[in-house]
Amino acid sequence: MTGRVPHSLQLHDLAALEERHPDLVVEVAHPQIIHESGAQILRHANLLVGSASALADQSTEQQLLEASHHWGHAVFVARGALWGSEDIARLDAAGGLQSLRVIMATHPDGFRLQGPLAAAHSTGPRTVLYEGPVRGLCPYAPQNSNTMAAAALAAPSLGFDNVIGVLVADLSLTNMHVVDVELRGPPSSTGRSFVVHTHRENPAEPGAVTGSATITAFWRSLLGCCQLPSRPGIHLC
Repeated sequence: MTGRVPHSLQLHDLAALEERHPDLVVEVAHPQIIHESGAQILRHANLLVGSASALADQSTEQQLLEASHHWGHAVFVARGALWGSEDIARLDAAGGLQSLRVIMATHPDGFRLQGPLAAAHSTGPRTVLYEGPVRGLCPYAPQNSNTMAAAALAAPSLGFDNVIGVLVADLSLTNMHVVDVELRGPPSSTGRSFVVHTHRENPAEPGAVTGSATITAFWRSLLGCCQLPSRPGIHLC
């Protein structure tokens, strides 16, 4: 922050947060910040979570909910690169969502993987590194699973355990992140189901974990949550 943020505006100790009387604290660093300090922040202000993958940890989610209701502050979660989050939420609330699958593909250099996924290697031009419940992916790809985590929050009837995340290493995507969202409703009386498939191509610098359009989407989330009422709970914005 030196040279960019005036010293008087820098906060080096989170324990001194109350002295600043903030209305909103914005996290855009890493889910570990939310794990360790999210509940503490909610004592003093509303919280906008940029690292949606943090909420895949059930203990963290519960701590945030309890702190939110105790102190009367809201937890906002940025939707990031998730296209159509409102439509997913409406369909889910109406009982019309049976399955939801989010595929995120980019060049291997764009991944920041941990644990068993850190040893995963591309075996060809396009390799599926993970396919399964979003909850199982977030701890090992915390910076590459935020879109999937946002989808799990948009569809609480499925949640982190039933929304499926797919992480794909694609050698051809050197300057792009591609997110496909596939959702399906229950079969109708004719046996046919309501189906939606969105395809989002987001330009990105080589090796970057975030595409250029996602930054704009996050900024809109920030502006949006500032206009929403401060009510306890976790709210996608």
